[in-house]
Amino acid sequence: MQFFIDTANIDEIRTASTWGIIDGVTTNPSLIAREGRNLGETIREITTLIDGPISAEVQEAPAEAMVKEAFSFAQIHPNIIIKVPMTFEGIKATKTLSAHGIKTNVTLVFSVPQALMAAKAGATYVSPFIGRIDDFTASERAGSDLVQDIRIAFDNYGIETKIIAASIRHTQHVTQAALAGADVATIPFRVLLDMIEHPLTTKGLAIFRDAAKK
Repeated sequence: MQFFIDTANIDEIRTASTWGIIDGVTTNPSLIAREGRNLGETIREITTLIDGPISAEVQEAPAEAMVKEAFSFAQIHPNIIIKVPMTFEGIKATKTLSAHGIKTNVTLVFSVPQALMAAKAGATYVSPFIGRIDDFTASERAGSDLVQDIRIAFDNYGIETKIIAASIRHTQHVTQAALAGADVATIPFRVLLDMIEHPLTTKGLAIFRDAAKK
């Protein structure tokens, strides 16, 4: 399973890039707005830090307008993936972009039928939001169950569209995504840090240090 970092914070991306395990980046307008930065400038800087897929999201609009904005993003760097909302207009835009060889990530997916429609339109990735599904259903596994169901459906028909487990809130979501067969988990910086640490690891290191001193 690939790890993408889900952030628009350049310092977080720069730090994570030094670990050598980050395969890509996902952003969205709200994350970039939170940083108080220009969208295009932020995307350009990210491309200098991570050599992998970098999702840039178009604004919801008629398909023609989304395609136009997508073309401007795609010109920034070959690694740009266009995030498109899961709407009828988004599906139309995805089909057009796919025909032009532009990779897409259909976002805000909450059902298998939505994932199938996105794949049928030629989406490179689909992004089921597992944390939001868990919140909506008051379940701790509804999100990962959806990822698993999409995995089964895609495998049934040899669909090559990749599944990005998104809206990850904690390390258990990463575990669930991996066991459900997600191709990618896009993970906030703080959760990436939590994945590295464990109380028993910390305790074991303390024991080793004491032993080394003796």
